[in-house]
Amino acid sequence: MQLPPRRTIEIGLDSFATAFRKESTDFAVDASASLRDLVTRIAHAEAVGLDHFGVGEHHRRDFLDSAPPIILAAAAAKTSRIRLTSAVTVLSAADPVRVFQQFATLDLLSQGRAEMVVGRGSFIESFPLFGLQLKDYDSLFTEKLDLLLQIRAREHVTWSGRHRPALTGQGVYPRPLQNPLPVWIGVGG
Repeated sequence: MQLPPRRTIEIGLDSFATAFRKESTDFAVDASASLRDLVTRIAHAEAVGLDHFGVGEHHRRDFLDSAPPIILAAAAAKTSRIRLTSAVTVLSAADPVRVFQQFATLDLLSQGRAEMVVGRGSFIESFPLFGLQLKDYDSLFTEKLDLLLQIRAREHVTWSGRHRPALTGQGVYPRPLQNPLPVWIGVGG
């Protein structure tokens, strides 16, 4: 299937999967229903003509979106046109090899509709959860972004850094349908 040509202006939405009722701070929400509702909202976004839908990443009690690529893969099965993206992938707390593999897989499943927005994250709960030091906030992102972009550019990567074991000519698979797989930098303030 061929995707329609891109328009000059594109419109999309970003959302989260919350674990609480919007009218209160009650955590007695059906987590499964909340995630299914998010996938339904993505399908509705496509039905009304939106171009993109992004899912945030959080590692906290009040959110259910710790694995955006899985949510987006579920949405890929229910949509055919809308672009599917993270909003943002907390790259500082993730392994760039795994991030690339997850989004390359999403790209294949969605027939070339995956994009990733990577960032440092506006919350810091992922740092202690994944054994990272907050003092490395800046260097983690810079180093991991460098590796992610190298993986995106070539199949076999030789790379070394401070925060992750080196790669010496390893191939990273699968490769996405899009070449290159779109990577955006997401910031907030």
